[in-house]
Amino acid sequence: MHGVHLTRTAENVAEIDALAARLEPSGGGRVPLADFLDDVRRSGRRGRRAPLGRLVGRKVRRAFTWDAADRRDPLWWPQGITTSADAADGPGLVDGRRVLVVSWYAKAASHGGGQGSRLTFVDLETRRYRHVLLVVPRLRDGEVHLEPLRVHAGGIVWRGPYVHVAATARGFVTVRLDDLLWAPVEGDSLYGYRWVLPVRSAHQAAAEEGVARLRYSFLSLDRSVDPPGLLAGEYGRRKQTRRFAHYPLDDTGLPVLGEDGFARPATLDDAGLAGMQGAVTGGGSYLVTASHGPWTPGSLYAGRPGAFRRHRWALPMGPEDISWSPADDLLWTVTEHPRRRWVVAVPRPAG
Repeated sequence: MHGVHLTRTAENVAEIDALAARLEPSGGGRVPLADFLDDVRRSGRRGRRAPLGRLVGRKVRRAFTWDAADRRDPLWWPQGITTSADAADGPGLVDGRRVLVVSWYAKAASHGGGQGSRLTFVDLETRRYRHVLLVVPRLRDGEVHLEPLRVHAGGIVWRGPYVHVAATARGFVTVRLDDLLWAPVEGDSLYGYRWVLPVRSAHQAAAEEGVARLRYSFLSLDRSVDPPGLLAGEYGRRKQTRRFAHYPLDDTGLPVLGEDGFARPATLDDAGLAGMQGAVTGGGSYLVTASHGPWTPGSLYAGRPGAFRRHRWALPMGPEDISWSPADDLLWTVTEHPRRRWVVAVPRPAG
């Protein structure tokens, strides 16, 4: 055994059902994902060049950026990325659409901080998108109350009906897209958001005595195994651990639990790179992003733990999480710095 594991909490079924029932009289409640995607409003714009004509990355094949407000926003910072190619095997479509999802966290030090984290759903054909606030439902005295989910959201994985959201030292939380809620009367108390996704359960990081708990800095779908699993990794500098953990997933998209009720990694590797922002497996190798600050283009590494090849300046400044689309063999990543924010796709390099 590897000494680290996850503990799954009970599902917030009663809390979510109570919230949905409370919203129904005002025209709110659960909304199917397909209907939600018909209502995406904000418009991203195509763009492969930064100001002054600099390319946003040497390897970039496709790129778009957010609208002016989101591109400049000092409060919300993009972090994780996943696509409908992760959600289901095959052509990479969900409800007939190619969809990309990005996670953001609100910086507590910024004005309006404490708003937590959110997911943004993008229709890749139209580049239209919409934000959804992540919330934690609590039942108190028979009433359901909502709190923002305050996690860094450094990586996300969409698999089946679930989206897993990295929560660093806490492990990760899991939302179910069937719980997507339209909240027409809740928005004033939720920072103006009308769409919310309540946390269904948490997968809490734990470890045996003498073993450091894994930091769930980023997540991706692990296609090095069949059926695909979950790859979790650690951002680390200096003496911090930089491990990769591979968790099996069941048919529904949740981590497999053992007889003791814990989810344990099938493999754990401690030969990751310093400053990893995201990692994914594809084509028999690992693909890893690294950032070099807000002004220098990022790097993409390919290979195996302990034997990576660097593709310098392959990505824009500030790359974060990474996801692989097998159908077109493209890697997607998102960048975080205000006024230099892109979502880009690059060809998968050889290891």
